[in-house]
Amino acid sequence: MSKRDPIPPSLSPQDALVAVMIAASASDETVTTPELLSIQRIVESLPIFEGYDRERVAVVSRTVFDLFEVEDGLDALFGLVREALPETLYETSYALACDVVAADGRAAAEELRLLEEIRHELTIDRLHAAAIERGARARFAKLPKAKAAL
Repeated sequence: MSKRDPIPPSLSPQDALVAVMIAASASDETVTTPELLSIQRIVESLPIFEGYDRERVAVVSRTVFDLFEVEDGLDALFGLVREALPETLYETSYALACDVVAADGRAAAEELRLLEEIRHELTIDRLHAAAIERGARARFAKLPKAKAAL
């Protein structure tokens, strides 16, 4: 792990939400601008992040990236997340991850696999997950392209 940003012994609930969003974005090894902007908007606008030190996003990001580089790092990340989040925020965490994945208009296989892993690790009911996923698709829908005139 990085000596600059050591893995904290624990995360705050807000840190855990950020960690899951970062993990969802980085799962396909490509963090896109729309994904980053989505994370930024979420942290700046949702009530759950009221009073959150936005400087922590960089520290939490480094933690996630460091964990992704080690064997069993994903398991360690989920352990930190489960420790930090009350169960009442598990679905919130999943919803935020879905929004980040949907932000760039495509979901890579690796991103879908991580969402599946989040569902499993946080024991999110499949029907609830489907509703959350549908909501993300609806929020990030784009207008169909107009047909060219002849």
